[in-house]
Amino acid sequence: MTAPILGIDLGTTNSCAALADDTGNVRLIPYRGGEFTVPSIYAIDDKGNELVGYEAKRQWQLNPKRTVHGAKRVIGMRYASEVVQRMRSAVSYEIAAGPDGEALVVLDGKTLKIHEISGKILAKVRDVASANLNVKITRAVVTVPAYFNDRQRQAVYEAGKSIGLEVVRIINEPTAAALAYGARRNVNEMVAVYDLGGGTFDISVISIRDRVFEVKSTGGDVFLGGLDFDDAIIRYVLSDFRAKHDLDLSVDPIAMQRLRDVSERIKIDLSSRSEVPLLIPFVTTNRVGKPLDINMVMRREELETLTLPLVDQTFETCARVIEEAGTTPDKLDQVILVGGQTRMPAIQNRIANFFGRPPSKMVHPDESVAIGAALYAWSLESQSPLKLTLLDVLSMAIGIETAHGTLHKLFERNSAVPNRKAFVFTTHKNNQKDLVMRLYQGDKERARENVLLGEFTFAGLRPGEAGSVRVEVVFDVSLEGTLSLNARDVATGQVMQQSVRFRE
Repeated sequence: MTAPILGIDLGTTNSCAALADDTGNVRLIPYRGGEFTVPSIYAIDDKGNELVGYEAKRQWQLNPKRTVHGAKRVIGMRYASEVVQRMRSAVSYEIAAGPDGEALVVLDGKTLKIHEISGKILAKVRDVASANLNVKITRAVVTVPAYFNDRQRQAVYEAGKSIGLEVVRIINEPTAAALAYGARRNVNEMVAVYDLGGGTFDISVISIRDRVFEVKSTGGDVFLGGLDFDDAIIRYVLSDFRAKHDLDLSVDPIAMQRLRDVSERIKIDLSSRSEVPLLIPFVTTNRVGKPLDINMVMRREELETLTLPLVDQTFETCARVIEEAGTTPDKLDQVILVGGQTRMPAIQNRIANFFGRPPSKMVHPDESVAIGAALYAWSLESQSPLKLTLLDVLSMAIGIETAHGTLHKLFERNSAVPNRKAFVFTTHKNNQKDLVMRLYQGDKERARENVLLGEFTFAGLRPGEAGSVRVEVVFDVSLEGTLSLNARDVATGQVMQQSVRFRE
């Protein structure tokens, strides 16, 4: 018997897995004590042992420099990117540049690629599921933010490959949530999925017609999530402490980790309470050695004021994406909330005002993505009666850099995937041996302000005068939103040898 395909929600702060049985009933995989999520945290302790999940989280406060959290935010990213530089300033562990310009993590002298860390989290989820189901799991459908670019998606495949897990398919998190909402119901609706998780934000407008799920438009931010709401509290507390004691706690990694833990709990508590005491005893000492505490009260109104710019940012994206879908908020049938940060009352109230209706309560914000991934995984099984059709779109344009440094778009944002286009290029000098093109993904006019997907070189061009050799390059974007290229000489049909370089 072939092992079933697991559905995995690889989250920034927590990960979750689910499996559909032969009848389509979905069960979440329990981890311990009834918990259905595994913290997306990896660490190396003082004895050199690797820790993943709750074991890593337990020692986080005392070992912040060797504990990696939020790795998903920088997976597939170059070290020089703005996102990685922002991440470096927000975490205690070391992020360094690799030989090809990719971002690496350095823990206790050990260098790890970001996808390897994500792989270890996937391995933990897989192993827990294998033990729970008493069957060896070797295949999975893994979800990613809709706003992930090609390199980030490729890195998720690499994460699976690094642990011997076949990532059968990658699907977008909002699409997975829509599957959880409508895959087993006879639905004919246009829905919006507002997904604000620990590290990323996505908004997608999706048409559901029975078992056809068609994404009309999508957008988001890979560096906007619950962690940024925590950071708003942290900055507020640091400023208050500095004003009272003339001391900067931000230079103390252990104090900062204690503050990060408390800030997350305060944020969660303020969703159900109007005010919460914020107490961290003996957080540091003053200049004469006297112990100092953080002791203050945090009010919901203060949190809402501190985080208003973040909330505004999500709704600016909502307005654009809904307009690109050719509709208006009031014409949508349902609003589906995904991600723990959507429990914040200010966000739920803003949702109701913006869309003209309260959000749907039919799916669980923490579990719907894994459930949708499991349903899609089940639909891929040959014996499954559930056949789902996903019609997705590119969240960002893909194009090549022109001689003037601008981005010539090959695929516009919100282009349907899968997609395939062929272009013919000619040589621009005599006896040219190679055809070189730099591909970027993003919506900025200047190519280098977008994400470099790679410098593609096609070698083996036949000799000839400038303009006499014509090369057809075919660009393929898969259902998962990943890009592949191939080229051939138009006159001879000869396939060009391809190499890729990522350094910029």
